[in-house]
Amino acid sequence: MHRGPARRGLVLTTMCVGMFLVLLDVTIVNVALADIRRDLAVHAAGLEWVVDADTLGFATLMLTAGALGDAFGRRRLAVSGLLVFGAGSVVCGAALGLSMLLTGRALQGIGGALLLPQTLAVIAREYPEPAEQARAFGIWAGVSSLALPAGPLLGGVLVDRFGWPSVFLVNVPVVAVAAAATLWLVHDDRRRARHGLDARGQVLAIVTVGGWTVGVVEAARLGWSSPVVIGALVIGALALVVFVHVERHARDPMLPLHWFRRRAFAAPNAVGLLMNFGGVGMLYLVTLLLQVVERRSALAAGVWLVAFTAPLALLAPVAGRVSARFGTRLPMVAGMTLAAAGVCLFLPAGGHGRGDGLLLTGMALAGTGLALNTAPMVAAVMRALPEERGAFASAVNNTARQVGAALGVAALGGIAGDPGAPSFVRGVHVAAGVTALAWVGAAAVAAVSVDPRRAAPARASERVRSAA
Repeated sequence: MHRGPARRGLVLTTMCVGMFLVLLDVTIVNVALADIRRDLAVHAAGLEWVVDADTLGFATLMLTAGALGDAFGRRRLAVSGLLVFGAGSVVCGAALGLSMLLTGRALQGIGGALLLPQTLAVIAREYPEPAEQARAFGIWAGVSSLALPAGPLLGGVLVDRFGWPSVFLVNVPVVAVAAAATLWLVHDDRRRARHGLDARGQVLAIVTVGGWTVGVVEAARLGWSSPVVIGALVIGALALVVFVHVERHARDPMLPLHWFRRRAFAAPNAVGLLMNFGGVGMLYLVTLLLQVVERRSALAAGVWLVAFTAPLALLAPVAGRVSARFGTRLPMVAGMTLAAAGVCLFLPAGGHGRGDGLLLTGMALAGTGLALNTAPMVAAVMRALPEERGAFASAVNNTARQVGAALGVAALGGIAGDPGAPSFVRGVHVAAGVTALAWVGAAAVAAVSVDPRRAAPARASERVRSAA
């Protein structure tokens, strides 16, 4: 197609569809957990792995996927990610036991990791002017976040009518449409990449993130003194030491360490990690509270979760416009502070309908706060690095967020314990308090470290120096 506003709009729409697919998988799976627990006789730690097997694929491969996109072309990696995600969905839908389900979930995570960084990088290339780019990121966050309220509702209908495998199989036709549109609309940009692939760095990054994530997830089940947990954490730590050494001496490192001396890059990534730590972890716990403790149907639980997910979809474009006009610091600080206040309202809520009003209000406030934070956070990360490393900048941010999600499900799930136990409701209260502290910390990081000024278009000479 010819270049122009119409084609750019279609490209933006296609990238939003890809992100929609990934986010749909996050919330649609949550409302299926109770049925998976019953049908496959899955214990509490197994339920955490149903969520975290997908997240672990994201967390360990996101950096690699971003570098691959920069080196070999964003279109090729986006299509590959869609196809792998679709294959994983088929495996999940056909699963007869926990092991097969976790295999499919891992494939979904790998596919999502290949896809997600490319979406933001393609958008950044199509919309290079900062204010216009911020608005595009707001649209991306808003349209793709429609998956968040759609997931619980669609998942509730599918689970109640067709059973839990249908929440995975529904992905297949979306994959086909999104892959075809990507091939048609997105330009092949392999010749634009000027950075090689640091294979040693990629492997060490996977081992580092994977070791730490496995260690924390298994600590909730086996305890911190378990040889498995200690071994995973030690392997992750050793891999990090070697990784730092390799990256300092690599001719073309996958992760130039000097980037993290820039507060403009490090701070929003820290905020993203803390945001998802609480957001994904509490979504997991509230879903189990509604379905296992209060014995609501999948559809009823899905309707309840809309209080949390709908603001993420409705307000993200607004946050994009606010950040374009006032800078990224204000909406990030306000958003994380509001989210912390909202999750504090979870503390008096109990099972069997006690405190329903407070729980609904808290979910709505938390969702509103996270919506105000998301688009400005993404814009801050993408502006911090040269455009040609856009896929990798996106990958670093999403790695931080996925690591936060994996740790949140593991840590907060471990605090709450077995959803069938009498102590579960009290554990949810403690987890809500931990989340509030994490989000107050995120607001503080944003207030201290994020540049409050509005973005101005970079001069050509500045872009050349930043790319060098």
